[in-house]
Amino acid sequence: MSISQIARTISESATLRLNEIAAILREKGDPVIHLGGGEPKSKAPMEALVSAAGLLNSGEVRYAPADGIPALKQAIIRYTDEFYDRLVEPENVMASGGAKQAIMVCLQAILNPQEEVIFPSPYWVSYPEMVKLCGAIPVPVKPEDGTFYPRLQDIEERVTSYTKAVMINSPNNPSGAMYSEQFISDIVEFCEQRGLYLIMDDIYHRLIFGGRKPINCYKHAKDLGENSKLVVVNGVSKQYAMTGFRIGWAVASKKLIEVMTNIQGHQTSGPSVLLQRAAVGAINGVQSSVDSLRLTLENNRNVMVEQLSAFEGVKLSAPDGTFYCFPDFSYYEKDSTKLAEFLLKKVQVVTVPGVEFGMEGCLRLSYCGSIKDVKQGIERMKWALDPNSPNELYIGERKLVRDWM
Repeated sequence: MSISQIARTISESATLRLNEIAAILREKGDPVIHLGGGEPKSKAPMEALVSAAGLLNSGEVRYAPADGIPALKQAIIRYTDEFYDRLVEPENVMASGGAKQAIMVCLQAILNPQEEVIFPSPYWVSYPEMVKLCGAIPVPVKPEDGTFYPRLQDIEERVTSYTKAVMINSPNNPSGAMYSEQFISDIVEFCEQRGLYLIMDDIYHRLIFGGRKPINCYKHAKDLGENSKLVVVNGVSKQYAMTGFRIGWAVASKKLIEVMTNIQGHQTSGPSVLLQRAAVGAINGVQSSVDSLRLTLENNRNVMVEQLSAFEGVKLSAPDGTFYCFPDFSYYEKDSTKLAEFLLKKVQVVTVPGVEFGMEGCLRLSYCGSIKDVKQGIERMKWALDPNSPNELYIGERKLVRDWM
């Protein structure tokens, strides 16, 4: 079979593959615990379901405009005004099939082959592959101080004549790190000075802990006119627990949105009008579900951090937000893929290898499930890794005997 050069460079999504493995194991009846997922267990807001049901009952489920239905664009405008203190026009907004599609279409709109996109490491698994799909070159940047918090100089040192864009995800998947306001201010100013696109992946911006407030990138921008290269991406998947609805959006200059809309129009046309209606219901509805989810996640984070602190040799930075933490398990096994496979095989706990996010030795663990899953999952992991643990462990009525130490 003959496939393209680009296709040969693209690897499978590790997180989607693990979701599939976990589903197969559960289907078989195995007591698997999924600590690798990025999907809140809470239900979508009632306003979202009622809004979608109303359209479904009408039977008028038709094509949508390539950039989104007017009602959703108005909801996004309202959202941007409320949370970013930035009033934009409909021509500045494009709805998409999830934040992932918004980023992908943006990259296709701005990148030429061999141009570079810089993003801090650890990074979301799809960033490098999305850049490569455009024939461009991903440039991950590890903070020099060894933390999860980049500094401007870390980014600045990697900029070349080929650099076209910088991509920032804060709070960050997989680390949960929320970058400082000073860093966001610095990177906005730097990109403006250098004429670089700045893509802000804000999909977790309201899921932050400890009383922190979302950081508004627009506050630090000097150019908010039609020459602005600032792009803000968001969606309903995380904050409203609407992962399966696949609705995201981008806010950018009118000219860039026009080009992105043209591309999306030829790729997929507009997102499903039914799911857009659901997103309108969520964004315009009562926001208590977001607050409830955030409180649940913060409590789950506290439990996971406490459980992990009982491990000898594990290095952990407590997450500032999202529903992930990214502990370093290299004390036990430096190869994170081997470690993840070991934990799945021995104690049926699904984790995601850190190498997929650009940092070997770590595992991404999710705390968006139940407290029971968090506690039992970490307990199983500790039993599998800690030589001082008892020799036997019961999972339900099944007795496991550790024979690998």
